[in-house]
Amino acid sequence: MNILVTGGAGFIGSNFCFYENEKHKDNRIICIDKLTYAGNLSTLKPLMDEPGFKFIKADICDRDTINEIFEKERPDIVVNFAAESHVDRSIEDPSVFLSTNITGTSVLMDASCKYGVKRFHQISTDEVYGDLPPDRPDLFFTEETPLHTSSPYSSSKAGADLLVMAYARTYDLPVSISRCSNNYGPYHFPEKLIPLMIINAMNDKPLPVYGKGENIRDWLYVEDHCKAVDMIIHSNIYGEVYNVGGHNEMKNIDIVKLICKELDKPESLITFVKDRKGHDLRYAIDPSKIQKDLGWKPETRFEEGIKKTIKWYKENKSWWEPIISGEYMDYYEKMYGNRR
Repeated sequence: MNILVTGGAGFIGSNFCFYENEKHKDNRIICIDKLTYAGNLSTLKPLMDEPGFKFIKADICDRDTINEIFEKERPDIVVNFAAESHVDRSIEDPSVFLSTNITGTSVLMDASCKYGVKRFHQISTDEVYGDLPPDRPDLFFTEETPLHTSSPYSSSKAGADLLVMAYARTYDLPVSISRCSNNYGPYHFPEKLIPLMIINAMNDKPLPVYGKGENIRDWLYVEDHCKAVDMIIHSNIYGEVYNVGGHNEMKNIDIVKLICKELDKPESLITFVKDRKGHDLRYAIDPSKIQKDLGWKPETRFEEGIKKTIKWYKENKSWWEPIISGEYMDYYEKMYGNRR
């Protein structure tokens, strides 16, 4: 079976390629990535010599190139991880998010229809639901929760989800969608909360926390997410949306304090900065549907996962040190330097 993975040089996409390569040796993985700032080809180095793995640099918005790839590689399954995903960047420039996340998805689905793909799976996010009140721990996002977006990023992902379901109805494209909570683990780009705090703490640099750090997120270890996607795409269930959550709700400030403790760093490194515009208060997913239909449930407790993640960043400086130089540091100063 040929599985085309878009955004495969990014955080979750690369981890999914590793997972699929290990679990399904008979399958062939065609990985495409535009290699923007968050797509790191060095991440895929362990797979480059694998006989069942092929990397192609491509932009999912480039219709001619995508059609050429589909014509030559004939994928059976498409898993679309490719997306602009950082909320702060979407606030700075919404247009690129609309292009990649909506137009790019439509280009992929047009090719999927044309070349008879057996499943198109869209990787989405719990952010399409908006947020929940922090004082109502009994409330969770379900697949029936109305879409209620807060940022250009989440709006673009919600738009893509609606487009996917429209292609299923209009063109009979066999589709599925998964909406995950916040992922963490190896190869996470340093602009995101957990890797940013780990790396800054290791270097005794300030730990910039939005507002008072009271925002709550449901954290999902990336390997658990990959397992969920694998179970969906190899099932006989189509046309469904599945919420994939970790049942690991934590306040941002508590995560930062835990990272300080694990690294034996003082909490005095924590610096509170001006809050993000439209910052969602709480995300929490009810994953009971995927557990009922497919038997999936999160296996990694946050206390275990964060230790594994910290250990990985300590042992893999050669991966992240080049990232935090040059262009990324210019962006870092723009986002956090003027918020103090």
